[in-house]
Amino acid sequence: MHPTLFHLAFPVGNIPDTKAFYAEGLGCRVGRENARSVILDLYGHQLVAHVTDEPLKPQRGVYPRHFGLIFTAEADWEALLERAKEQHLCFYQQPKRRFPGTELEHRTFFLEDPFYNLLEFKFYCHPTAIFEEREFVQIGDR
Repeated sequence: MHPTLFHLAFPVGNIPDTKAFYAEGLGCRVGRENARSVILDLYGHQLVAHVTDEPLKPQRGVYPRHFGLIFTAEADWEALLERAKEQHLCFYQQPKRRFPGTELEHRTFFLEDPFYNLLEFKFYCHPTAIFEEREFVQIGDR
C-alpha cells in the first residue's frame, strides 16, 4: 500500500496570522493560498485553513475538539516542544506526562492557535498504546 496522508480543514480568522503561527511558529511548509484559504504541510499531512466570517470563540477545555500529531521518536517531540517555546507559541497546556508507569504512559502538550484551535502533540513510551492496549479504558484526562 502506498503512503496515505491525513487531511484536516479548520476555521481561522485571517491568513496572515494563520501563516505566522503554522509556518513561522510550527515550521509548516505553505502550499497554495488565496485571500480566504491556505494549505499547510504539517509533517507530511495536509491542513487547510479556511477563513470564516463566523465568530471564533475559545473552547471550554480540550474536549471534544482538538487535533495534532503523535511522534514516534521522543527526540522529535522534544524538538517541536523546544521550537514552540523559542517561537513563543501559546501553550494551552504545558508539557506533562500522562499515565506514568503504565503501558499508556505518554508525553503531551497542547498549543492554541490565534483562532482558538487546539493542537496536541504526543509521544507514547510504548507504541502499542497508540491503537492497542484495549484492556485499559483511560483516554485523555477525563
